[in-house]
Amino acid sequence: MAQGSNHHSDQNDAPGDGDLAGRLERLDREIEKRGSPKSAGADGRSGGDASSGLAQAFRLSSEFVAGVVAGGIVGFLVDKLFGSSPWGLIVFLLLGFAAGVLNVLRSAGLVKGPGQ
Repeated sequence: MAQGSNHHSDQNDAPGDGDLAGRLERLDREIEKRGSPKSAGADGRSGGDASSGLAQAFRLSSEFVAGVVAGGIVGFLVDKLFGSSPWGLIVFLLLGFAAGVLNVLRSAGLVKGPGQ
């Protein structure tokens, strides 16, 4: 007798096409009521997402560090090539710092790029 009641409840739990369509309609109404997840800011990113803010912070900091490191490497190579130690390193570190700041400002949208 227990098997018969389990079989009967299995038939009621299985959704039919009508039940599925009703659930999809309720889901669509709920999504429209809460707002579309595609509603984002002008830059294409959602405003309240903490992970996108963290990603932007890492991207901006890596662009700054890359500019300084590239300037340091070029300055070191110039010093080794011409024997002008430490002036090449100092000059190119300053240039790398300026390039890093400019890249951060461009990425943040505060300064327009060269072709814009």
